[in-house]
Amino acid sequence: MNDLSLRPRRMVPAFLLFALTACSSTAFTLANLPTLFQEIAVMQDQTYGPDPSHLLDIYTSAHDLHQPREVIVFFYGGRWTEGTKRHYRFVGATFADRGYIVVIPDYRKYPVVRFPTFVEDGARALAWVHDHIAGLQGDPRHIHVVGHSAGAHIGALLAADPHYLGDLGKDRSIIRDFVGLAGPYSFTPSDPDLQDMFGPPANYPNMQVTTFIDGAQPPMLLLHGKDDTRVNQWNQEKLRQRITEQGGCVKTIVYPDVGHSGLLAALSWLNPSSAPVVDDIERFFRSCER
Repeated sequence: MNDLSLRPRRMVPAFLLFALTACSSTAFTLANLPTLFQEIAVMQDQTYGPDPSHLLDIYTSAHDLHQPREVIVFFYGGRWTEGTKRHYRFVGATFADRGYIVVIPDYRKYPVVRFPTFVEDGARALAWVHDHIAGLQGDPRHIHVVGHSAGAHIGALLAADPHYLGDLGKDRSIIRDFVGLAGPYSFTPSDPDLQDMFGPPANYPNMQVTTFIDGAQPPMLLLHGKDDTRVNQWNQEKLRQRITEQGGCVKTIVYPDVGHSGLLAALSWLNPSSAPVVDDIERFFRSCER
């Protein structure tokens, strides 16, 4: 890496990098600040279902909307208990700047709802995108699902378990591919709130993505940070192994010196690790052709 590529990192004060990787409200403000000056168009609070939480934002470039664009549906994390789409404007801006239409849905969370309601909300949002995105110059044949942490869990289940989209008259093949950042794909709940969220224990296999891998699921790219202390890397490895056993398409990348929130930070202008996450995601979109 040359000196020129290092300069942006050196210009970012250490306390900003700490704030970003901590996923605090300050971090989101900092990550989103430059997007206020980017030439992007945002359609806010589009309704995709009957609940007040069933809203999504749509990001597009302000230029050259004369042909269908590929679509990214991004599910944010927050332990299935917190988070809001407005915090992730930087994700929408990053990929809209590269020519994608980006959809970021809100979904219901614990303790208002329990599993599988938030996954069902994800399916409803995805079905809405498939039905409506062509009218917004999006290509419904190229819908990429991307998620971080709990959002990666939601997205992976939509790709792996066909009943969620099937219940809405859709096939999981509407998902072109799936990219998971630090997803808890195969864990067994141990904290009391998670046991209540996903229980009883007999239900645990239904919330583990590995249960539903059959080789026919969309291609998956699984990304993880080596320094992640929130979601164990064996979640990635177990899912990779299961997909490989079933003859599916899967790629994995582990980034050194990257933690759980740092993987998300790599989607913003403040990238403390300089991990090439966005480039790796785009490269994957061009591989595993179906």
